[in-house]
Amino acid sequence: MSTYKFEERLLTVEGLNLSYGDKIILRDINLHVDNVVRPGVNQGQCVALLGPSGIGKTQLFRCIAGLQKPTSGFVTLDGDKREVRTGEVGVVQQTYPLLAHRTIKGNLDLVCSDSKKIMDLLTRFGLEQHVNKYPIQLSGGQRQRVAIIQQMISSRHMLLMDEPFSGLDIIAKDKVCDLINEVNLVDELNTTIFTTHDLESSLQIADTIWVLGREEGKHGASIVKQYDLMAMGLAWNPEVTKHPSYVPLLVELRELFKTL
Repeated sequence: MSTYKFEERLLTVEGLNLSYGDKIILRDINLHVDNVVRPGVNQGQCVALLGPSGIGKTQLFRCIAGLQKPTSGFVTLDGDKREVRTGEVGVVQQTYPLLAHRTIKGNLDLVCSDSKKIMDLLTRFGLEQHVNKYPIQLSGGQRQRVAIIQQMISSRHMLLMDEPFSGLDIIAKDKVCDLINEVNLVDELNTTIFTTHDLESSLQIADTIWVLGREEGKHGASIVKQYDLMAMGLAWNPEVTKHPSYVPLLVELRELFKTL
């Protein structure tokens, strides 16, 4: 099992509730992410947010990103006393909304004036040869990487990804897993939180799982289960599918989804 320890608090969600009129969407959400330090490894954090469609994952994402003000409760970053502000958390949408009339470098220039930093990240993510191309000239995977770089540059180490595995075949999913791992290796404080229905991919790359669902007799969705994959020996394991806890946890998650 990998050696690790927890240090400073990076994200706090406390007593978060969200309602639209009389309709309760989210109820009593309490979450946190701490900096995970591993000796000799520059390793960020990776959290999978699981839950059935329509449960409120997108609304929770919007609250964490500062795009939606909760009815009550708050979200803070890095131990701050103030609530998160719009733009402090990067959000990578499924559509990767880049400006079609600007080159890749031109899109990134809008959020960063440091050309060296831009080129360093483009090189790290294998895009240095496409710097003068336009979004339409790139593949979907390449546009995804540009969108991730854009959000990494403009945010405070916190990156939210909405359904990054949606509609992908097994090879493409593996590439996205590698990409998320690469994001977290850029900086120890980098934290990626992604929504998905893909349980296998979650177990492959996450160190923590949050399950959002509804409890019988209660209105609105809440966090019904949290899994610490680090303590289970599943996190950062290149042969995770061979670990004795892998299949039992996968079965447990599938059964849990049927009750949500």
